[in-house]
Amino acid sequence: MKVLIAGAGIGGLTTALMLHKRGIKSRLFERAKEVRELGVGINTLPHAIRELAELDLLDRLDDVGVRTRELRYITKQGQAVWTELRGTYAGHDIPQFSIHRGRLQKVLFDAVIERLGPDAVATGAELAGFFQDEGGVTVQFRDSIEGGPSRVERGEILICSDGIHSAGRKAFYPNEGPPSWNGVAMWRGAVEWPIWEEGQTMVIAGGMSGKLALYPISKPVDGKQLMNWVVAVRVADGEKTSPPENSWSKMVPLSTVLPHARRFSVPGFDLEELVRATPAVFEYPMADRDPLPRWTHGRITLLGDAAHPMYPVGSNGASQAILDARFLSDALVSAPHPREALYRYDQERRPKTAEIVRLNRKGGPERVIDEVEKLCPTTFNKIEDVMSHAQLEAIVKGYAGTAGYSVDQTGLKRV
Repeated sequence: MKVLIAGAGIGGLTTALMLHKRGIKSRLFERAKEVRELGVGINTLPHAIRELAELDLLDRLDDVGVRTRELRYITKQGQAVWTELRGTYAGHDIPQFSIHRGRLQKVLFDAVIERLGPDAVATGAELAGFFQDEGGVTVQFRDSIEGGPSRVERGEILICSDGIHSAGRKAFYPNEGPPSWNGVAMWRGAVEWPIWEEGQTMVIAGGMSGKLALYPISKPVDGKQLMNWVVAVRVADGEKTSPPENSWSKMVPLSTVLPHARRFSVPGFDLEELVRATPAVFEYPMADRDPLPRWTHGRITLLGDAAHPMYPVGSNGASQAILDARFLSDALVSAPHPREALYRYDQERRPKTAEIVRLNRKGGPERVIDEVEKLCPTTFNKIEDVMSHAQLEAIVKGYAGTAGYSVDQTGLKRV
């Protein structure tokens, strides 16, 4: 069997590695000129890191990321709502990682080149079209860099892991339109910063209308580590307004984000100074897409953000793409026919990720802050005066169970 994969992001690269481990050949096609360390920080949850550990990548992740120790949910004013240990500190046998997205992608890319060979990833190749027949799928890739002639590849199946603007998805759903925007603009940055506390703490402040995420994403060196921050603020009614033009990873001046950053207070941390020290600030819309009725169409299927783009809450985007890769690669080994494998994958993963998309629209586990701020928009003496521990726990732990990373789910049954 030969598998063609459109997109060399986290989902596509992980899929290639898992297929290789199972003796299935694959080739990746990436529209960018090269696979570079782009982006800023993300969190990857234990149930996904388990899959990467089984690919013998845990040591490499330790070299470039931080094992998250503690997560704190606080109000905009800095008052504690919920605090919990994470990863191995919470009882998992696998860590949670706070990591630079580009460095995670580089770990996966390097492993693909080492194991599949130097020609495993074709860059500058954008998915342009395909047709399938009883024996396989023929795929056309256009030259996205030089504008040269297209190339045609033949394989048994095509996996479209080409992101939220997926060409594969658009081929099956041409009238879907652009991603759905909720009116929230996100400004993101990262800068070398003196170690804060023990250097493994993640803080989320404020609810969906105004949120801050703050966490380190690199090992300490000479008393400093790369500190990632995200400020997200509702700036428009997403149902009536389109996102700002060219707002996907657009660099913006400090004056754009600084007034919004001043809305948040983190005890013991100078957020304004951190933002001022950041060399480059990037803007993104908080966007997703509605769940689809089908991912799989014969010998072609969707994976990762192409299948289920979701709001960046609950640390689930990259994690769910990795879980997609695991189930799909297992299905291709166990099913009697590739079409059956893709059908099983669709039936298993699509409903689960659709539920996460819906929960993330409500705030995911971070909704606990929204609920507290609704009941008490200013300050309080004790969190128990606003919501009981049981009420707080139901929101946070309920989401963890749905997304599959609660502590009692660490021993997940294998297919």
